[in-house]
Amino acid sequence: MINAVLVFNNHGKPRLVRFYQHLAEEVQQQLIRETFHLVLKRDEHICNFLECGSLFGGADYKLIYRHYATLYFVFCVDSSESELGILDLIQVFVETLDKCFENVCELDLIFHMDKVHYILQEVVIGGMVLETNMNEIVAQAEAQNKLEKAEGGLSAAPSRAVSAVKNINLPEIPRNINIGDINIKVPSLSQFM
Repeated sequence: MINAVLVFNNHGKPRLVRFYQHLAEEVQQQLIRETFHLVLKRDEHICNFLECGSLFGGADYKLIYRHYATLYFVFCVDSSESELGILDLIQVFVETLDKCFENVCELDLIFHMDKVHYILQEVVIGGMVLETNMNEIVAQAEAQNKLEKAEGGLSAAPSRAVSAVKNINLPEIPRNINIGDINIKVPSLSQFM
């Protein structure tokens, strides 16, 4: 089982953090720091598997990581997972990000965090590997983007409201609205049109 997925830069700043078991916030922060220091001090020519039983409180936990440009992609797994399989999964995840963002970089992970989490959820859910077919993952991410664009999202709400007001076909704009005892004077809308 995958217990955590961590992505951090060369300076130890976390860019993606996903734990698949409940841990207190302080424990998570300490695990991120210790993981970074363990991975950082390893030489580039040493294998990408690291025993880390003391970190997660069990003897059978391993860190499996890859270093791409300025980012470390680290998966913490138990002994039931294949090291080479997880390395391959990291490669699939990174290549999928690369396809979705067209040359993914650290800024993409910062400014498109929701999309990155969505892609990770297509690959791993609940600590179990869900999908490894890169084309299927990309297709699902594109379908999600189309859905978000069709809905317009919250950011499009103000512009939709203004266009709705502009498209109201009233023979004349009412100046006073009377509802029972209430008399409402309508301001001029010419500044918005």
